[in-house]
Amino acid sequence: MNAVEMRGICKYFGSFCANDNVAFTLREGEVHALLGENGAGKSTLMNILYGLYSHDSGTIEVYGKNIGMESPSVAIESGIGMVHQHFMLIPQLTVTHNIFLGMKETGFALKMKDLDKRVRELNDKFGFNVDPSALIWQLPVGVQQKVEILKILMRRAKILILDEPTAVLTPNEVEEFFSIIRSLASGGYSIILITHKMEEVLKYSDFVTVMRQGQVIGSKPTKDVTANELADMMVGRQVNLKRQLQEQEPGDVALAVEHLTVKNINGLSAVNDISFRVRKGEILGIAGVDGNGQLELGEAIVGYRKALSGSVLMNGVNVLGKSISYRLEQGMSHIPDDRHKKGLILPFTVKENLIMGLQHAPELNRGPLMNWPAVDRLASRLVAEFDIRPDNIDFMAGSMSGGNQQKVILAREVERHPSVIIAIQPTRGLDIGATEFVRGKLVEECRNGAAILLISTDLDEIISLSSRILVMFNGASMGEVRYDTPLYQIGLLMAGKKPEQTNVEKEVL
Repeated sequence: MNAVEMRGICKYFGSFCANDNVAFTLREGEVHALLGENGAGKSTLMNILYGLYSHDSGTIEVYGKNIGMESPSVAIESGIGMVHQHFMLIPQLTVTHNIFLGMKETGFALKMKDLDKRVRELNDKFGFNVDPSALIWQLPVGVQQKVEILKILMRRAKILILDEPTAVLTPNEVEEFFSIIRSLASGGYSIILITHKMEEVLKYSDFVTVMRQGQVIGSKPTKDVTANELADMMVGRQVNLKRQLQEQEPGDVALAVEHLTVKNINGLSAVNDISFRVRKGEILGIAGVDGNGQLELGEAIVGYRKALSGSVLMNGVNVLGKSISYRLEQGMSHIPDDRHKKGLILPFTVKENLIMGLQHAPELNRGPLMNWPAVDRLASRLVAEFDIRPDNIDFMAGSMSGGNQQKVILAREVERHPSVIIAIQPTRGLDIGATEFVRGKLVEECRNGAAILLISTDLDEIISLSSRILVMFNGASMGEVRYDTPLYQIGLLMAGKKPEQTNVEKEVL
């Protein structure tokens, strides 16, 4: 029996067609992956199924019954639940409070013993092993995700929509998560999996549907497709996300971080006595679950955040305590984690964003005034070289797609001809085509002799790009591993459990 049958779904935002006559079928007891580039229409389609958006035309059937799906409450009543990429939990409340929050059947007075008992019963049924009395902020990310699933199961959902569910999980947590998902599917639950990770689709799903430009390109049993075929369906061409970085003899040390200690915005310790070196012609990857000090580490090196102690040497010069502009003059470039807040001025044009930090270059000035013809020539060259679309240098940066915005940042930072590149989450939120492009450029810069510090919570990215990998947990270094270290060993380090192995060094030399 089909759990969900969507036919002829159309959705317009003004004149833009986000879903164009889309058909989607989810079978009972099936894990169905939904793939597509950013803007392909998959999130819009799922928001329609969950009642967050209304559709302009088409029909939705749930277990054979035609449903109007006017709101999320209708979807919940129809047995549909959704786990969003960013958890909808209140950190200061307990697991039980979060699970029952907003449920009418709890009544005015909460009987916590009875509610805790119901959570434990659901726990035992699915083997989640979550403490009902624990506060959310005390729980690891993987356990918090179980709470999100328990929330929708408590509401008797039989259809689960999971949006990028493994984005913040360690490899070991990913395995545990999909063990739960397969168990749910075996019990008759139907799951829609929205993910950018091809390996997860091929390994864990039963069926896969690919969308492009608002339309369904194809829908097939997963066993009948390959990663290359899926990538071709998504972007209309072959895509290479395999390891491109080749072994090469690194040069002199370009970046040396010694005993760096940094606090977070709350004044708590975020980076604890970390030391490492990055040589010219190599990429050092910093791996770890989000929130373990990686961002603070990168921001302290770039100059966005003050360090308590330690040193940051660029080509032998200590830049700690110096201005960001001084660090740029010493040969540092920076790809920030948030392109909107830190990488671009959205109301500015493409060319204005491309010359930020370069505007004082002699070739771009005529005395006290900008040499705008020279600026236009530089911007046009970079737009062509980095395939920035639209190819209009006077286009507003805020109106571009995320992938093209990231290309603007990448083009500007590479144009500085840096000796050191600090790349923080360089492909976060990008589709497979833009991801391929950004990764390829980083590899190219490495081959040209740049020393690159790559900070990413995407472990696949770390492994595919890094010469060496430093794992962080709770602000401290758990040691260095090679890129070909088994995933479960890296996962143990990311979880703060260091295996006794000779290939794991205490400090990067």
